[in-house]
Amino acid sequence: MAEPVCQSISSTTSLHWGDILTITLYFVVVLAVGIWATVRASKTSATGYFLAGKSMTFFPIGASIFASNIGAPIFVGLSGTAAAAGIGGMIFEWHAIPFILMLSWVFVPVFTASGVFTMPEYLKKRYGRTRLRVYLSLLSIVLYIITKISVEMYAGAVFVQLLLGWSMYASGILVLVFSAAFTMTGGLTAVMFTDTLQTIVLTGGAFFLLFRGISEIGGYDKLETKFMRAIPNTTIYGNTTCGIPRADSFSLLRDPLESDYPWPGTMIFNIPGDIWFWCSDQIMVQRSLAAKNLSHAKGGSILAGYLKILPFFLFMVPGMVARILYPDEVACADPEVCKCICDNPTGCSNIAYPLLVVRILGPGLRGLMLAALFAAVMSTLTSVFNSASSIFTMDLWRRYRKQAKDFELLIVGRVVVIVLVGLAIMWIPIMQAAQGDQLWQYWQMLMSAVGPPWAMVFIMGFFWKGTTEPAAFFGMLAGQAVGFSRLILAFVYPTPPCGEEDNRIYFLKIHFLYVAAIETAVSGVVMIGLSLLTERRSRSKLHRVTWWTRNDVTLPDLTDDEEEADVGDDPNNGNGTPKWLSRLETCCGLQKRPDKLSEDESKAIQAKLTSIKEKPRTKLLLDINAVILLGITAFIIGFYH
Repeated sequence: MAEPVCQSISSTTSLHWGDILTITLYFVVVLAVGIWATVRASKTSATGYFLAGKSMTFFPIGASIFASNIGAPIFVGLSGTAAAAGIGGMIFEWHAIPFILMLSWVFVPVFTASGVFTMPEYLKKRYGRTRLRVYLSLLSIVLYIITKISVEMYAGAVFVQLLLGWSMYASGILVLVFSAAFTMTGGLTAVMFTDTLQTIVLTGGAFFLLFRGISEIGGYDKLETKFMRAIPNTTIYGNTTCGIPRADSFSLLRDPLESDYPWPGTMIFNIPGDIWFWCSDQIMVQRSLAAKNLSHAKGGSILAGYLKILPFFLFMVPGMVARILYPDEVACADPEVCKCICDNPTGCSNIAYPLLVVRILGPGLRGLMLAALFAAVMSTLTSVFNSASSIFTMDLWRRYRKQAKDFELLIVGRVVVIVLVGLAIMWIPIMQAAQGDQLWQYWQMLMSAVGPPWAMVFIMGFFWKGTTEPAAFFGMLAGQAVGFSRLILAFVYPTPPCGEEDNRIYFLKIHFLYVAAIETAVSGVVMIGLSLLTERRSRSKLHRVTWWTRNDVTLPDLTDDEEEADVGDDPNNGNGTPKWLSRLETCCGLQKRPDKLSEDESKAIQAKLTSIKEKPRTKLLLDINAVILLGITAFIIGFYH
């Protein structure tokens, strides 16, 4: 039985000329948008390159937040977990909506008022010493490679391999290089404008696939009944219960002890992880910091929050439809059959979405969905590249090159992107070896091992002025020791496949969301204890860096802290620039500017970067819309509980 199944899938890997034409046109359009963004003058300085000149409005901000998160792991991972276990994984998407709002209502005002570019830079201003900033800068870059780039590349490779028959290296290198090119040439401006375009392509193509899939199974009202009957032949005719849909497949809030997504973990213990991902991760925060004012940042969060409702229809429902239509492939339960189908003996639910695209879409439309996948992959990768570049340049390079000029910082930022591409390519085989039958659950496990202690550093620093730097540093290390030990053991002793006895140590049998709660508790206790035992920062050093001091008139007094590097102006800019340097600047998209800003110009720029003022009517309108969005979120979670 296995051989015909494999032949059936391999026979659909070739593309029609219409698919190739659609993909080509898509890349031409996106390339044009990237070039247009490249020549924008706002990229002349580091502020323009890394924060899009503080000129973004709510629509590109919201679209970029959504597109940066909706990458190939959502296409492949979320639809895959839907095919394997129903709608339970959707709780992570809907639970995130309040924290997307928290980003702009709570965190962005403090980040903006303190005048920072990056999250490690904020920690330096809040806590005073450099080791926390350096540690988080290095950790951020490493984690971007492990938890974002590698997962993105694996998920994208699953799709591309099935459609084109390319190797993982070939498809991975193509997407990485193309994404890196946009980031290096256009900075955040190019990233955010292409994100907006890609969001439109992504949602349009996914909606069309949704309607086609629903029509194939006879309507949405047949979804639950047919899904619960979608059982592979190896289960029907074999002496096994593997491959049978979960009894709680259509429930979001699941049993606290025996389920794959226990409700105390998803609803309560995952809160620090959501704060880390949405409120203190450079990728998401950087988009809101690029807003022309706080009101546009809030508007972007509201738009992104509404868009986060869509993945249920765009990815989860198609994943379940794929299982209904192709249970022998998507829900395979026999390791040998699964190995033949998708080269993964633990299961093939990850192929649910790409298989649906291949089987039910015709020429041209199939190419459109492949273009949508590239859009998703590139949205996330360009965001990761730009954010990692920002962190390395602003938090590490400037520490050792204190007088670095804007031109040097921009060149370094681009070189970092090239290095990240190389490291990501090296990680492809590691990610391939670490794949599981549900990419979504694997991804959530990775983030739960990192996020809670990181979030506690920001939570304690924001809301308790007594939190000290030693407490934050060692508290985070203590919490992450718990998370990383659980993660390493999970790699060494993976979960046994269905039907085999689980003989692992008890620590590995504790759900990763409950381990996240332990991480949070350990970090919190250590931070409180050490804060009471160590000297706190003076009031003068906390201006604008906590929630309670965000409206202070003066900036924090950092005179007694370790010396901080500032971005300087290049004295050679202007008419005296050598020809070779002028040509290089042109290639990098830089433009001529005055030798030195006047005092009034400097004050105006500083005021723009740090202002958190809002018009009362606009603020009220945004607050009302946020409350409406929270009400809708509570309703849909309650409806699908």
